[in-house]
Amino acid sequence: MTPGRLGLLALLTTLILDQASKLGLYFGTDLVLTQPWRFGPYAEFVVVWNRGVSYGLFQQEGGIGRWLLVALSLAAALGLSVWMTRTGSRLLATALGLIAGGALGNAIDRAAYGAVFDFVHLHAGAWSWYVFNIADAAIVAGVVGLILDSVLPERRPGPPGEPPPA
Repeated sequence: MTPGRLGLLALLTTLILDQASKLGLYFGTDLVLTQPWRFGPYAEFVVVWNRGVSYGLFQQEGGIGRWLLVALSLAAALGLSVWMTRTGSRLLATALGLIAGGALGNAIDRAAYGAVFDFVHLHAGAWSWYVFNIADAAIVAGVVGLILDSVLPERRPGPPGEPPPA
């Protein structure tokens, strides 16, 4: 599979899983009324509407801020998708697809509801992580992939008849 197609697969898989999980939980369950749903001592599902960006920064209550964040997410997804189609690296294409798919998933929420639907809460004792969703997790995984791609040695084929570098 070419890097571009792999990246597109990562983008579409992220977008579909993200939207399916949000729509399923919001419209297909009573999570809003019966939260939290505990999954052992460290994880639960709760409903949080994030009107800001990552980690709840830059909260937007008005329509202008909402649509600016939607436009920024769409522009970022478009730019990342163009980069994704031009790279020869499978790791980089996958990472970019994960980030673009996550940005699109959260942009859809913002456009439809005015906020992003977050629901996964991890915690241990007094320690509590931010509430997030599949799009957010994909964006973080994509950033890890970008970092790995930038620090791993580049694998280029050598002259014909010479084995590739290890």
